[in-house]
Amino acid sequence: APAWLRRLCGHLLSERLLRPGGVQAVVRGVLEGTDGEWGALGGAGTEAAALDWKKCDAVGKILSACPQQCLSLEDYYRQVCPQVLDLLHIQDKVVARQFQRVATTTLLTMAREQPQLAERHLLQPLLAPLRRCSEAAELALEDLAAGAVLVPEAELGSCVEDVLKVYVVGNDSSSLLLGSLQSVLGVVFSLYSFAKQNVSYLRSPCQDILLWFLEKAEREQSLAVLEGLAGLSSHVPTLHPRCQLRVGSEGGAAIVMEETISDEDEALYQKISSEQCHVESLVELLSHCQKSGLAGDFFIHCLKELTQVAAEDEEAPNLAVEPGGSLLELEQYQARQGRKLLVLQLVAALCEGVSDTVFTDIVQVQEFVAAVLHRACAHPAQGPGAAAEAQTLAMAMGLVAAVLGGAVQLQSSDFVVLKRLVPLLEELSRTYPEPLTQELALDLRIAICTHGACSPSAVGAAADGVLGRKPGTGAPSPAGVPSRAPRPPSPRHGHGSPSAHRERSEEQSTRREPSASGASPAPCADSPAPAGLQELLVLAYDPQPPSRAAALRHLASLVTQRDPEALRLQEKLLQVFLENMQHEDAFVYLSAIQGVALLSSEYPERILPVLLARYECPAQGTEDAAAAVTRMKLGEVLMRVTRALGDMVFQHREPLIRAFLRGARDPDSALRASSLSNLGELCQHLGFQLGSIIQEVTCCVTSIARTDPEAEVRRAAVHVVVLLLRGLSEKVTEV
Repeated sequence: APAWLRRLCGHLLSERLLRPGGVQAVVRGVLEGTDGEWGALGGAGTEAAALDWKKCDAVGKILSACPQQCLSLEDYYRQVCPQVLDLLHIQDKVVARQFQRVATTTLLTMAREQPQLAERHLLQPLLAPLRRCSEAAELALEDLAAGAVLVPEAELGSCVEDVLKVYVVGNDSSSLLLGSLQSVLGVVFSLYSFAKQNVSYLRSPCQDILLWFLEKAEREQSLAVLEGLAGLSSHVPTLHPRCQLRVGSEGGAAIVMEETISDEDEALYQKISSEQCHVESLVELLSHCQKSGLAGDFFIHCLKELTQVAAEDEEAPNLAVEPGGSLLELEQYQARQGRKLLVLQLVAALCEGVSDTVFTDIVQVQEFVAAVLHRACAHPAQGPGAAAEAQTLAMAMGLVAAVLGGAVQLQSSDFVVLKRLVPLLEELSRTYPEPLTQELALDLRIAICTHGACSPSAVGAAADGVLGRKPGTGAPSPAGVPSRAPRPPSPRHGHGSPSAHRERSEEQSTRREPSASGASPAPCADSPAPAGLQELLVLAYDPQPPSRAAALRHLASLVTQRDPEALRLQEKLLQVFLENMQHEDAFVYLSAIQGVALLSSEYPERILPVLLARYECPAQGTEDAAAAVTRMKLGEVLMRVTRALGDMVFQHREPLIRAFLRGARDPDSALRASSLSNLGELCQHLGFQLGSIIQEVTCCVTSIARTDPEAEVRRAAVHVVVLLLRGLSEKVTEV
């Protein structure tokens, strides 16, 4: 076209653009003739769609350029930007995607060319509903009445969808866009956590927004944001404490002013439940970030934070027992304790949720082990938490041994990373009070420095213990040095008598001597089990919790591997596991619970009746509380077995339901609540196909919800009722 015609067309477009509603009119005029069929297949359809996209991008660039007729760039942005945002809300399905493309291109182009004006006239209005309810909001929230709607459902849903279109679909990770989005991530995360608890269409877009930011931001920025979402820092403004989310009538959510809860117990319950839900939501979010390594980096970050918090806790005076301290010091102490509990909760949840595949490379393994070794060197295990710290140290050193023992194919660059552990291992071998740990630290140092050419037997034994390999099946050392068969760790000191330790040492030495000469060890004359299995059974009653828990896990792994000797002694193993379930140490009874569950899932017909009989046995005498705790542990076992059985659980449907119904009538309130929780999960696993017993279940649960004196039991009963109502379908009446 001639120049005069281009100038005239440009002048007419600019003149129309500056009129009210001009943006939409110009976009419609330019895009007129496109058919909007974006899903067409074939060469012609694909080319047409590509041309349409190019036309949309061209229109977006035209809108982002200030025309010559406009004297002020500020005035142009003030007039055009609201109309650009309106393009995101076009309801006409034929042209909606084209208009959204134009709006996104215009916004991103303006953000690149005029970041300050774009932030003021585009990003701030776009994010206004989310910023309005953040803790950094300047709005006088105290003047609003309780229950007042701060952000309506329609406005909040539209805002989240607009953020998804502009940030995630537009996919421009400039510092301006990342910075503006970070200011509302706390509110988006609260919305994601809320939607995860309820049925809401907002869960998926909120998750996509959070994951997009964590992927596009620098690693340090992502870790800082995760720390803020977890409540460990103020890098991310969260939802205002006086605001709360409420389920909307259209499947969304609205933000309202929180109503005061007069019942202190109920308020505390709501607070704890909210914090727990936030942690669970964060862990689920991180489960989608494992391939990128972000989950592993955050796990290591939390471990380092735990070490730092524990060190500060040891150095700080315990103001809880010093009434002379000031009120400010007491508040600071309570804040430190709250932070410590939060870090512990995070580490525990990460271990439970993403630990199986949390580490993606040797660098993360090295950083994790370094954090544990640094803690052990600075503060050796002592006091009430000594058993847990010793177990953590043993696990970390076993992880290094497993890496060196063939679990990972190591390259020369990997040994450069592992050599960062050498100073810590050297210090540990000199200063740690436990001789066996000193020896293993020294052996690991030798193996790392020699690139595995010299791998002492202790390294192979520790590696096999972590990998769960049987004696004699360990991978050969890198240099071909034969390694001794691994054996369960035996403590050289503890609470037992010296004679008992001497007898155990003599017993172990007599069992190992034949192996040195090449002959197989003969089983003990007074035991039907072979020497290795018998030694594990002895260690299952060791006074040291770490050794006892390790033996129980080893026995459980034998059941998983369907070891013939272990399965032949299944009744003996069941007795050992059940007795250890009564132990007070969490490492021990959780290992025992896992063992019983594995054994029951292998032989449900034989083991389940025994477990159900013990679960239904009422507590008597002076040990009612301890018996109730044991029965709750049995309930956890029954639920693990239920999950493992899958569809086979229908064969045991009625005995399981009746056992939990009987537990729901127990005098102990904690056991009643636990039984109801188990009943609800069982109904879900059964697909709510309860058969003829459904009448008994509904009557019992509704009666408890109305009449039980304890609030936690009533809440558990209401939860079961809600699950049953959600599961109502044709399957409910099937027998």
